[in-house]
Amino acid sequence: MAEAGLELAHRMDTDYLKRCFGNCLAQALAEVAKVRPSDPIEYLAHWLLHYRKISKAQEEGRQEKIQLKEEYDNSLKETQMTEMLKQEEYQIQQEHEKCHQPLVPAAISTKETIFMQDNTKSLENEAWKQECLPGTSSKIPEMPQQIPSSDSPGQTDWSVKTPPEINY
Repeated sequence: MAEAGLELAHRMDTDYLKRCFGNCLAQALAEVAKVRPSDPIEYLAHWLLHYRKISKAQEEGRQEKIQLKEEYDNSLKETQMTEMLKQEEYQIQQEHEKCHQPLVPAAISTKETIFMQDNTKSLENEAWKQECLPGTSSKIPEMPQQIPSSDSPGQTDWSVKTPPEINY
């Protein structure tokens, strides 16, 4: 029975060493057997410390490499998003210019129409004032007028004569 308990404890110690140290302890013992130092326990301790430093440096290198890769991926995504936003902004600007481009000529033509209407009204007012003034003719100056011929009452003379100039 004591042997069974001893064997169980030995197996538990072996499992513990395998789980915590893995191949590291096997490599260390192989190195001790190969070198055969004067103090194998001290050599084993230094070898394990050195192994731990190397393993830690390698793990930090892997973590840094992973972090750099993540930062690069994030930077790449950010660059792509920035490029996409610039492209969208350019498209929106093009659409904005496209939408506002026809409105400008329409606004100009509206202004021209209003100006022409105002100008026409002032000309109409002038013509009306001239009709009302005494001594003015009802004929519009510088317009060709038809003069009816006295020869035949049903026919119109289509010869055009310009009225004499009127001095105001």
